[in-house]
Amino acid sequence: MLAVLLASVTAAVAVSVTNDDEDRFGHRDGMMSSQWDDRTDRPGDSGQRGWRGPGGMMSGSGTMHGMRAGSEYAYLAAMVAHHQEAVSAARQLERSDRAKMRELGRSIVASQTAQIDQMQGWLADWYPNRPGQVAYQPMMRDLSGLEGDRLDRAFLQDMLGHHTGAVMMSQQLLIRGVADHDQVEVLARTIRDEQRAEIFQMQRWLQAWFGGDWQQGLCGGGMHGAR
Repeated sequence: MLAVLLASVTAAVAVSVTNDDEDRFGHRDGMMSSQWDDRTDRPGDSGQRGWRGPGGMMSGSGTMHGMRAGSEYAYLAAMVAHHQEAVSAARQLERSDRAKMRELGRSIVASQTAQIDQMQGWLADWYPNRPGQVAYQPMMRDLSGLEGDRLDRAFLQDMLGHHTGAVMMSQQLLIRGVADHDQVEVLARTIRDEQRAEIFQMQRWLQAWFGGDWQQGLCGGGMHGAR
């Protein structure tokens, strides 16, 4: 089923392409904006919390942002910020009781730190007169106070949506053909393929360890998943 979702995501990105850098929410240059929805686990509450983006869309432990790649510069600047959040979250897994989660965290830190350095170098070389930053709001909850199963489950739920956002934005860059350098296209394919593989792995662990449905991390309201 996850393969079907990712295929549909790719198709949705393809049909949503526009001719300028402005997305359907009015943000320019692929900027991302959101607001934290801090619901508590009250009786009758779904227990779903996450970053609520424009139009009520959820990210993190809910639906993804309307992330778009309107230009090469926008893609690089947004992906740097996106990666930085993932690296910060992945470092929290050093406290995990599961060796597989600690290994995943170290892999994400190593891979995405290298990609951040690469993208920042390109931004400095190719766009020296632009800030290389976006008005990014976090997509994941604060993991610093979580331990044990709570840490692992929250990370898996939130990183599913986070990774899917990166897959979508990378695929969109490729579909739109807005990359000005071949190196960026190669990186976008690498990010798409690496993170898609990690999505499948995280979904399997979430199901095996917590009986959670992968939709909890990707689609938010109305889906059954770990509470």
